[in-house]
Amino acid sequence: MTKTIEFYFDFASPYGYLAAEMIEEFASRHGRQTTWHPMLLGAVFKATGGKPLTEQAMKGEYSLADFRRSAAYYGIPFKTPTTFPIATINTCRAALWMQEKHPAHAKKFMLELFRAYFRGDRDIGKLDVIGDVAKGLGYDADEVIAAAQSDDIKAKLKAAVDEAMAKGVFGAPFFFIDGEPFWGADRFPMMATWLTKGAWSY
Repeated sequence: MTKTIEFYFDFASPYGYLAAEMIEEFASRHGRQTTWHPMLLGAVFKATGGKPLTEQAMKGEYSLADFRRSAAYYGIPFKTPTTFPIATINTCRAALWMQEKHPAHAKKFMLELFRAYFRGDRDIGKLDVIGDVAKGLGYDADEVIAAAQSDDIKAKLKAAVDEAMAKGVFGAPFFFIDGEPFWGADRFPMMATWLTKGAWSY
């Protein structure tokens, strides 16, 4: 059985977006599959006392510039959204529903949501935008919107966030390779070494 790379992210994270653009090619190159785990950084920040980079003293302006610089470095299209950050609870719920009902297309759906926000400057926290992205992939927008508001999916997202925090996920993007945690879109070179040379002592 092919081993996986676990990928945790929030749709509001620019670095999560960059990781989402790179993770599949990276995993394929190393003979791995991926599991995508949408989660809510807001819940993590509430538990840890953290807050978005752009709201932190001195880090705000730097982080906005670094989002653009990092995207340019990796050759990934990026446009700073007009509204940042946004609440992504509806986005995560819709993604979880797609994973459950249409797993073959779930990663494409999640990537298109990221692109709608960080390329198209569309507020993917809004149900109508989520529905429109789903419609673009051939799904019924009303069905996706209704699913994102169902009690079942609400409970599943809460459980997913609790599970992520129980595993120690405190930021995004966050990866686990055979149980080893890595935080940040800039950890791909280190993860590559880990996968090719094995774990090293530290």
